[in-house]
Amino acid sequence: MNRKAYTSMADPLTTPAAELPVRRLGPEDLDRCLALSEDRAWGPERRKWLFILENGEGYGIDAPSGELAGTVTLTRYGTTAAGIGMMLVATRYGGRGLGRRLMTHALEAAGDAVVFLWATESGRPLYEKLGFETLCVAEARVGRLRAGGDPVRSRPADPGRDLPALLALDAEVFGADRSALLARLFDFAEQVRVVEDDSGLIGYAGMWRNLNTLVIGPVVAGGEEVARALITDLARTADGPVRVEVDRTRPGLLGWLGDRGVSQAFWTSFMVHGGRPLPGDRTRLFAPLTVAMG
Repeated sequence: MNRKAYTSMADPLTTPAAELPVRRLGPEDLDRCLALSEDRAWGPERRKWLFILENGEGYGIDAPSGELAGTVTLTRYGTTAAGIGMMLVATRYGGRGLGRRLMTHALEAAGDAVVFLWATESGRPLYEKLGFETLCVAEARVGRLRAGGDPVRSRPADPGRDLPALLALDAEVFGADRSALLARLFDFAEQVRVVEDDSGLIGYAGMWRNLNTLVIGPVVAGGEEVARALITDLARTADGPVRVEVDRTRPGLLGWLGDRGVSQAFWTSFMVHGGRPLPGDRTRLFAPLTVAMG
């Protein structure tokens, strides 16, 4: 459904936002989610939406037409942490409190977990009102990464051999159990690569296709040099532009990406509900899997 058709329906929501029912979404709602994304001028990110609906929790408010008036997603990592994403409200229902209703529902569902999200500039005021605080600003870098004669320092990951060590490393860094999600990364991603030293596995990264771009993430590494090696080795086989989300507390990595032709496309604010401390060792988390999930 195109944006013109979506916004021309004569089906106003008359129920106050606070009383609107919020229902659980599933893969069967994928086309409705894509229609809402198109209404908001987002790309038809079919693979990403399906991955989130299958591995996270989608919530939505139905419009009288049967389409979605709004969505939000929650990805739980045990009971410790949770990421909120895909918060969308149809253009014709903007300003009616649907965003607050969806966010409140997601926060209640998250329980005692530390809840985080990446906010666009338009969404940030609502999140601030709901108690989110900005920790840093992340830049979405997009471009064709130019080769620099770098030696290959990583190798393709072997799920049978590497998954236990990868999960152990990720648990240290993220501070929460992401094993269910990462076990599915090998099927979702175009590539997963790892770096080892004498102590064992010290870094891993994945690259997955989203429309015409290859997203590099997550990137977990023992230091910036390892992160650069993983990004370089993944990008060698990219048949188009790559995208990686890096926060501005890493000027060295951002400068290196800029020198290699991967420039800023837009930025988001990384926010945590209540300003609570994040679990784990985030100094080794260089890029998320996706800003919708963490």
